[in-house]
Order: sequence, then C-alpha cells, then structure tokens
Amino acid sequence: MNVVIIGCGVVGAAIAYQLSQVKGLKITVCDRQAPAQASTGAALGVLMGAISQKIKGKAWQMRQTSIQRYETLIPELEALTGRKIPFNRQGILSLGLEEENLAAWEKLVEVRHSQGWHLEIWDTAKLKNICPQVDHETITGAVYSPQDRQLDPTALTLALVEAAQQNGVTFKFGVAVLDAQTSPPESSPQFCVQLETTEGKIAADWFVVAAGLGSTPLTAKLNQIIDIRPVLGQALQMRVEHPLGNPDFQPAITGNDVHIVPVGGGDYWVGATVEFPNNGDEIPPNQELLESVREQAIAFCPELATATILRTWSGLRPRPEGRPAPVIGKLPGFNNVLLATGHYRNGVLLAPATAYAIREMIIPQGIGNGE
Repeated sequence: MNVVIIGCGVVGAAIAYQLSQVKGLKITVCDRQAPAQASTGAALGVLMGAISQKIKGKAWQMRQTSIQRYETLIPELEALTGRKIPFNRQGILSLGLEEENLAAWEKLVEVRHSQGWHLEIWDTAKLKNICPQVDHETITGAVYSPQDRQLDPTALTLALVEAAQQNGVTFKFGVAVLDAQTSPPESSPQFCVQLETTEGKIAADWFVVAAGLGSTPLTAKLNQIIDIRPVLGQALQMRVEHPLGNPDFQPAITGNDVHIVPVGGGDYWVGATVEFPNNGDEIPPNQELLESVREQAIAFCPELATATILRTWSGLRPRPEGRPAPVIGKLPGFNNVLLATGHYRNGVLLAPATAYAIREMIIPQGIGNGE
C-alpha cells in the first residue's frame, strides 16, 4: 500500500516515522523546502501538557498521549540515528499566580492528581529558594509541572526524518505539488488518484496533507478548501554570562504567554509574539511586540536585562479559520485524503498523537492511541 505525505515539518516527519514501523507500507514524503523550515523551525518546543488548562476530551487526550510518547520517542530516535536531541526533563514553571487564580490552579492540581499527573503550587518563599533568578517582588507564586518537557523542534524533526529513512521511507525535498487528479465528480465519496508534482506524477492509496499553511492551496486543488491562516511568531536567543539561578535546575519558565527556555550554558530562547495579519496574508514582524516580549522576560528574570541578543527569528504558525486547531481527519468528500494540519501553536506538542491518529485511520486494527 502506497502512502504519500505532503509536508515535512515536525507533524509530517512524525507521521512518516510512525507509519514506517508498519509492515507493507511504501511511504513517500514531499516538501517544497528542506525539513523543519516553516513553523517547526520557529517553534520553541515547550510541551505544555499537565500544566495546560485542557482537562478533558480530545484536547487533553492528545496532549497526554504525546507527552507520554516523547519519554520513549526521544531515546528511541537518539539510539537509531546517533543524533542528540536536546530534551529538557526539568519541567515547566508557570509564573504569576494571582490571588484570584489560586482556586483555579488548586482545582487543576486536584484534577491532574486524579489523572495520575503531578503539579505543585509554590509560594514566594519556595520560589525564591529554588529559582532565585525570578523577581520575587512581583511574582506572588508559581505552579511547577515536573512531567512537562521542552525539546529542540528542528533536531527532533531531522532525527525523525533520518529514522524514517532507515525504515525505508523516501523523502523528496524541493518538490512542489502542482495539481491533483481525482476520481470523476459523480463518484461519491471521491478519491485522489495522483498528484502532479515538479518531479512528475505520484500515485498512492492514501494522501496525508501535513503541509501547515501549504494545506490551503493544496486542498483548493481538490475543490475542498481547508482555510488555514498565518499567525506570526517572533523569538530571540539571548546570552547571559552564566546560567540564571541554580545551574543544575533549569526548567522552562513561562508566564503571561512568554517563555524563557534554557538551551545550554547561559543561552536562552525567549518568545514568542502572536501577530495576526492586518489585511491579506502579509505580516511584517512587529519590532515593538518583540521588544515587549523581551521586557516581560526581564520583568520575570531581571538578570536578562544584561543579556546579549544573539539572534532573532520568526515563523508563521498555521491557524484554522473558524474551527478549532488542529484539523485531523478525512478531507470532506474524499475517501483517501487525510488532513493532519492547522496545529497553530501546538504542532510540536501534538505531533506524536497526530501520528497515532493518522496511523489508526490507515491501519484501523493497528496500535490504538493508548500505547
């Protein structure tokens, strides 16, 4: 059985690796760019599972599945490829526990406990003792999630590609989809017969659209537009002379939607902005917004005021219009076109669960989502 995956960000690569473990599938992945170039390359890789406010239904289930899978996936990929994937196992610390939010956090701690997850509420004294880099004048408390993680999305994607290649997956980079040939319109449901690409025609039994923002023009060729709009995110890499606080305890710190992510030595990723297009799809990066993110990070950890900015970068995140993210399932009207797209700000977090879901649609009697 032939499967073609369009898109090789973290989601497409995770699907390719997951499917490569199924006997009898011939898998091809196409991307018009090199892997991890679009939103994946811009992501900070903060995996907010237990600390997220999602407590039930599919949104929580997918988070839980992914966080659990990462614990085995990272060592598995490192062993297969010999690549090092930076994976911070020191948890996530969420700052800014306002008095009015305390009850909500206490409720979340209880819910997570009943689900088998651990969260801790820290008062100012505990926060000062464990994370002296945090400004204790302004932060009244924090919630610590020891089981949440952060990883390097680009390193992860490249390892997924290499492991999938070892399992026989074919990758075609620099190949764009020009058109799609479908069964006659009167057949219902329709199916996609083949794709016309810059490298010729590709036929398959299944087509998986994991192309982020590229999914909209692609589905338009099948006359079933899935409307996905760009949201820009900017981030910075900053360097201080030495690690902030305790060098042996460097969790990802988040507050007010700003992440401070330790990436080794005294280097930190700080981000990210959330910038919507004004009109059309053009979003020029707004310097003032990036500066306000930097200022917010300094308000949390004042030592960052002395940091040097090594680089700034930005990327577009794919946000589905008028429907919740992500979009996973059959393309309406088609029997053999699957969507795994529009993950907005949770592509890295939800990639493993998305890969399970797609595998389940192609091989229903395969491993369920509970692995």
